[in-house]
Amino acid sequence: MKSYIELASENVRLQEGERVIEQLMIECYLRPGISTKELARRTHLPIPVAAAIKKELIKAGALRQDRGVRCTDAGNAYIAGELGLDGVDTLVYRQLADHGLDGIGEIGESLALLSDLFHARPQVNVQIDQSKCTPETSLRRALLCLQDHALVGKQILCVGDDDLVSVSLGLLLKRLSPGAGSQKTRIDVIDIDERFLAYISAIAQREDLPINCYQADLRQPLPEKLHGQYDCFFTDPPYTLQGMNLFLSRGISALKQRSGLPIFLSFAHKSPEVALTMQRELVRMGLMVKEIIPHFNEYEGAEMIGNRGQMIILKTTEQTTPDIIAAFEDALYTGEVKRTQRTYRCKQCGAKVLVGVQGELATIEELKNRGCAVCKHDLFDLIEKRSV
Repeated sequence: MKSYIELASENVRLQEGERVIEQLMIECYLRPGISTKELARRTHLPIPVAAAIKKELIKAGALRQDRGVRCTDAGNAYIAGELGLDGVDTLVYRQLADHGLDGIGEIGESLALLSDLFHARPQVNVQIDQSKCTPETSLRRALLCLQDHALVGKQILCVGDDDLVSVSLGLLLKRLSPGAGSQKTRIDVIDIDERFLAYISAIAQREDLPINCYQADLRQPLPEKLHGQYDCFFTDPPYTLQGMNLFLSRGISALKQRSGLPIFLSFAHKSPEVALTMQRELVRMGLMVKEIIPHFNEYEGAEMIGNRGQMIILKTTEQTTPDIIAAFEDALYTGEVKRTQRTYRCKQCGAKVLVGVQGELATIEELKNRGCAVCKHDLFDLIEKRSV
């Protein structure tokens, strides 16, 4: 039997994908009596499109028009059971979705616990570009997930997690469902650092959070069992173009093949030239930039980036595909990039360029910004690397 979402999708062809129908239903569940205009605003849809979806869901028996738009009993049961909102405190959900950390009264205890956990976390390893974000930053990231309706009942992946975003997600979920939490929610972490994995696992066991940890070097492809499993992912990669591409590629390979899935990318503020190259890479991977929030992330002792970083919220499209599929052999971390000499070959004309120590350019970002000196193409293969 087809779900309400599938029935509505068949009759309203949406470029945004089926996920926006799910979001619309959740808004009706959280806010009984919501107007069509407000539904359109909250789902970022044109009013006629929101009205068409509403009409199909009314026809299917999930919604009804009664002093605004409301879920039917059957619609409420579907959202609670199939979408995982059973047992969720909808008042707290609305408060946090609307106000974030400004609704601190709802999550004050979680933030206090998180502050203690952050104080006791392992020391960062700067050789792999780890840095300490603040507890408030970690919790703000989790709240972004909630505001996108990508937390409750979802499969979430943290691609690297020295910022304990998985713990923030778990504590937020626990606050929303004080009983036993959403049984459908799963939060997985992949990281190379076994210290952080052990620390997160211990917290998850002690606080009864639905977190699983996997040790992995992202230079290698993810295990096959993690492919195509997740509804969203978080990542705060090394602040090199290679790092961004690699971490995004591994995360994309783990996502379900659906349009409109969110990706929460934390990254340093860059110059306009490097930012342009970043956007080219995102387009090449078929990702849409939904929102850029400057100075969203705050770090302790990260003077090189001014203790602040941006949050880039991306959405998948039908063209989304990872840029890196095989094993990765290029320089990855900031320290590696600074002390290696690498030879790249232009994919268009075959011209060779020396990058890094004693090279024509310092980084692959600069090379991609400039393009090939012969043909101006901006795609290159690494053909040789050596330490200097």
